[in-house]
Amino acid sequence: MAASGPRCLIALLLISFSAFAANEASSAAAEQVIKISAKRFEYSPSVITVKLNTPVVLEFTSLDRTHGFAVPDLKLEAEIKAGETTRVRFVPGKLGTFEFHCNIFCGSGHEEMSGQIVVTN
Repeated sequence: MAASGPRCLIALLLISFSAFAANEASSAAAEQVIKISAKRFEYSPSVITVKLNTPVVLEFTSLDRTHGFAVPDLKLEAEIKAGETTRVRFVPGKLGTFEFHCNIFCGSGHEEMSGQIVVTN
């Protein structure tokens, strides 16, 4: 009888861990991951289309130096360092086209470094 106590505990822990792992896997699968590169005066892609109320992860890499990323209308902001991956997670809550730009001065031509996030149904 004493041995059944630890067995029950182990079984409960395994069931709990399995439920947690399944929940994490379904959450990650539901996210739309978009890879974006930043380099001298441009983002690629410069137009990003996402779905309303669907979790999004923007994965940025800089190919040359530190850049910024700002979408004032969606209250998103990030610093993109060369050699690192910067992730921005958000859930678009409104339809529309939202301008983004580099908000860290990166040289002559910096003001042209921009793009759009398009949120659709």
